[in-house]
Amino acid sequence: MANVVVVGAQWGDEGKGKVVDIYTEYADDVVRYQGGNNAGHTLVVGDEKVVLHLIPSGILHEGKRCIIGNGVVLDPEVFIREITNLKASGRLKDDSALLVSESVHVIMPYHKRIDIARESKSGEKKIGTTGRGIGPTYEDKIGRRGIRLMDLLNRETFARKLRENLEEKNFILTSLLGEQPFTFDEIFAQYCGYAETLGKYIADTTLLLFNDIKAGKKLLFEGAQGTLLDVDHGTYPYVTSSSTCAGGACTGSGVSPRDIHEIIGISKAYVTRVGSGPFPTELLDADGEQLRQTGKEFGATTGRPRRCGWFDAMVVRYAVRVNGLTGVALTKLDVLNDFDTIRICTGYTYNGKTLADLPASLDIFEQCQPVYEEVPGWKSDISSARSFDELPENARAYVKQLEKLIDCPIVLVSVGPRRDQTIIIKNPFQ
Repeated sequence: MANVVVVGAQWGDEGKGKVVDIYTEYADDVVRYQGGNNAGHTLVVGDEKVVLHLIPSGILHEGKRCIIGNGVVLDPEVFIREITNLKASGRLKDDSALLVSESVHVIMPYHKRIDIARESKSGEKKIGTTGRGIGPTYEDKIGRRGIRLMDLLNRETFARKLRENLEEKNFILTSLLGEQPFTFDEIFAQYCGYAETLGKYIADTTLLLFNDIKAGKKLLFEGAQGTLLDVDHGTYPYVTSSSTCAGGACTGSGVSPRDIHEIIGISKAYVTRVGSGPFPTELLDADGEQLRQTGKEFGATTGRPRRCGWFDAMVVRYAVRVNGLTGVALTKLDVLNDFDTIRICTGYTYNGKTLADLPASLDIFEQCQPVYEEVPGWKSDISSARSFDELPENARAYVKQLEKLIDCPIVLVSVGPRRDQTIIIKNPFQ
């Protein structure tokens, strides 16, 4: 038996969806443990492209159970739309294959309006939020005033909590943000309608997972975003509002840490970032634009162009440490096919001094200078390689150098967007 956590090892958008899709073949349950519809997985199945924001990408496999854990914040409208789209494409024939924790906190319309209004007033200090209401929903969760899915099933409880929240939220919207308030009736009727649709998917998922572990089933945990966007361990305040690191898999699902056996970090063969915040290896030249266009680096959720840069070993070494990674899956190696030479950031300097690790201070991080080594490219198409030995010598050398610099084995290499364009060096489930 093996239970595996998949985490982003950079700033998100590393290709976790494809890796989860591949590993789902070996799992019984796929569990999403944090974040909301501010994330997106783009999957290529045959000639079809599927984009998911909330539902685990394991839903594309029949016979697997997908669970949205208590650590997620859920927009009912988005969730229902994803279900509708899946069913329209002939998927999710068995509704029992998708379950949502009764303790999931619900994104309300006022969360989204507050999110957008705050960001628009931030000027140069914008965080880069997607405006989906994720942060304000987590604020209410931590402030012990959130509305959970179980509350929607009890109209009396829901009505009481909604009235209490609207009193505060409407004051914030009108007095502080200059926005229009909400009325009780417009939200109450809408969300009671959602509850009728969602009822059959709501369950005590912590108990289900506990029983599945006892029965010897294999669990695959997937997070959203990446390590450097963790609210505690990322480049604060340019982070998301949840625990994206491996520890979040336990708190966000109710599974014990002793039941986690492998932790796989997903990293691109280069690095990208969306939104504001420090990015030492960012490329603002033709090389950066080549990475963006070749890698199709535009957000699955927002469509925003991603900032692109050379691989940063400092970032991934940090991810190895704080997550306890047992392996790294390297994605988009094929995006580097046409480069004559490729640069790798091996460390940082600050005020002329070499740093041993990522600085906690944002002010220092923003002034760090990358230290590069340069390696030759392979100048050939690697998309048909199906074993590590089939890669060109320079491509193999590049992967081995990254492995050495991050001090963690690379267990998977992706050479294209399709499922079959993947080299599995070591399977964490075996």
